Amino acid sequence: MAKGAHGSRQAAWEFFGAELKRRRENAGLTQVELGARVFVSGGYIGQFEQAIRKPQLDVAQRIDEVLQTEGFFERLWLKLIKDSPFAAWFQAVVELERLATRISEFAPTIVPGLLQTPEYARAMMWAGNPFATEEYVEDKVRARLDRGRILKDATRPVYWAILQESVLRAPVGGAAAMAKQLQHIATLVRERKVQVQVLPFASGAVSAMGHMMKLMEFDDAPPTVYTESQLSGTLLDEPSVVKRVTTTYDLLRAAALSPEASLPLIESAAEDFRRCASST
Repeated sequence: MAKGAHGSRQAAWEFFGAELKRRRENAGLTQVELGARVFVSGGYIGQFEQAIRKPQLDVAQRIDEVLQTEGFFERLWLKLIKDSPFAAWFQAVVELERLATRISEFAPTIVPGLLQTPEYARAMMWAGNPFATEEYVEDKVRARLDRGRILKDATRPVYWAILQESVLRAPVGGAAAMAKQLQHIATLVRERKVQVQVLPFASGAVSAMGHMMKLMEFDDAPPTVYTESQLSGTLLDEPSVVKRVTTTYDLLRAAALSPEASLPLIESAAEDFRRCASST
């Protein structure tokens, strides 16, 4: 991603929204009327037009049908998603993170993307893409760091993470990189930007029952769950599924160390890595 590419993509989505508004008004439809015809709320149409929220592909296709725009919005959507640094299946998650009022994550193996430092993110990218070009890896790293900036915004969501203790112990990127990563998390906690708990090895079976999960809550939409495997991810908003995942998250949170007990453990692990780095 070249410098300023994020701004260029945002400008392109703003063009999408401006065109949607112009063509909607030319068709004599209000936001509520268009929303009813494409099966979303009028508020969503307004957010599409302001480039606050990005529509799903099927919504863009229905907009084309209603406004008789001969596939214009579908083609523009495909172009914008193709140019995104994120995989198509993850793009919706990125947009939802920006809209969420609360994000709760369980991380059983690696530091969540929103908390990663450049060194940690880079090590993860190289591990998963050993034959990639440096430019490709740096594009992905910058995109991941862009996501993490929502935790520093004035309108940041309430963010709560549960980290399996093994996340603190694996030297991703080497001892120095890991020390910096853990100190970054500790700093965010001390600045009251995030809340973090550690699920210790001693929790036994509880620590083995959960997979990576992200719960996102919104002001104007039902909560959503995101789960991920190595090469794909799934967004779910079926109420019964969200309820089950929420219950699992609550069990993990109850088994984890308190935030007050977790912070010294994180800082202690960071210090262990610092000592290891200085001795080599």
